Amino acid sequence: MKIILISLDTLRASRLSSYGYGKATSPHMDRIASEGVLFERAFAADIPTEVAHTGIFTGKVGLTTGVVSHGSELTQLPKSVEWLPALLRSAGFTTAAVDNLYQLKEWFARGYKYYLNSVGGNRWIDGRTVNDMALPWIEQHQEEDFFLFLHYWDAHTPYLPPQSYIPQFYDQSKDPFDPRNKSMEQAYNHSAYPFFKHHHYDLVGPVTDSDYYDSLYDAEIRYLDDCLKELDEHLLKLGIQEDTLMILFGDHGESLTEHDIYWDHCGLYEPTVHVPLIMRWPGRISAGRRVPGLVQQVDLLPTLLEAVRAEAPADIDSSKLADPAGLDGQSLWKSIRGEEDGTHEIIYLSECAWQAARGIRTERYKLICTYDSGPFNRPARELYDLLVDPAETVNLADKEPELADLLEGQLNDWTAAKLSGNKDPMERQLEEKGLPFRRRIEQILDAAGMSWEEWSRDPDRERFDQASRSHD
Repeated sequence: MKIILISLDTLRASRLSSYGYGKATSPHMDRIASEGVLFERAFAADIPTEVAHTGIFTGKVGLTTGVVSHGSELTQLPKSVEWLPALLRSAGFTTAAVDNLYQLKEWFARGYKYYLNSVGGNRWIDGRTVNDMALPWIEQHQEEDFFLFLHYWDAHTPYLPPQSYIPQFYDQSKDPFDPRNKSMEQAYNHSAYPFFKHHHYDLVGPVTDSDYYDSLYDAEIRYLDDCLKELDEHLLKLGIQEDTLMILFGDHGESLTEHDIYWDHCGLYEPTVHVPLIMRWPGRISAGRRVPGLVQQVDLLPTLLEAVRAEAPADIDSSKLADPAGLDGQSLWKSIRGEEDGTHEIIYLSECAWQAARGIRTERYKLICTYDSGPFNRPARELYDLLVDPAETVNLADKEPELADLLEGQLNDWTAAKLSGNKDPMERQLEEKGLPFRRRIEQILDAAGMSWEEWSRDPDRERFDQASRSHD
């Protein structure tokens, strides 16, 4: 038995053809979905990367593990918390990862016999890097029962796809650097500009057309799709595709200018929290199944453990793979078999990086409560009717206060139940350290000889650019 769990970092569900997108970004992922099961409404309950992956490997949301923030020095995951790769290794699987999350927190390397750190000299890691490490490892271990975690970063900023992928997504009669085009002005004048100038804009060039950035994102997905095709063809060539349970998931999505968020993943809006989830296991999962109900990433751990218990080869000790206590996730197998349409009636959402907020999403409504808006302008409460307003453009919180109060009460009750009298880790983060990504901006401003207070009073892009040049 082989399991390949694939994180497609920053991949937004609505940008895949199989999720209704009109452009051919994902032909091979669409094929994998047609050969297995696609979850139409899968959600990242905790964003961004650190908290999302912690939830996936523990089966527990951030308020259960205490990991609610990204890049915070306050965060620790006790070694007593059961961890998916460690569970599988204890049962007899050969465990491996091609990943670089160890650079963020040590616990991401737990449980692996082989940890192939994909970190390099540049922040940007493309699918070629991952495949060059993963494919030889698979060939060397093809006779073993293995669990392999692969982490692809292609859809994450900076968007730097191979040039040959861009023309199919961007009108070649247009000039992305035409100074007459002013569609980038809002992004360039956003208060988070110093961070994105340093990590994104300067690497792509003086783009003036915001459509070009959207096209680069699409091109990255198309390139990623080809990398996944290469991986899949390698499994077929080795004769192990039929024996492999493959899971593709987005750890979070990406906002492409919606809600004043420019090519980044913050905010508890659908572009960032609605993620793709696709599974294929020939002979065990019926082809072409689409699950319409609500599911979330923490459902993956109990799903995988149930799969192993049901299909464990003779050399795997499935008695060591009982579900850990206190899981927030539920197995997806009833939904996969068509016995249910999802695992949750309500999804609770959380973020604490650029801004601090929690949300509650039902089949129809979403309420977002913001506690610290960071570099954004956010109302304290946002209520959206997703049935009539799927783009979340009309805030109903003031027009329907009773509904907003009801949902906020549910959110607060759930939070209190999870905390069981303990201090809220989000509250602690805000009190002791503040938002982690504010510190990132402060470091960039400091290098330019500017302070956060000065910048927040007057976020003038030209003044920052001049200050940066004078300190180079």
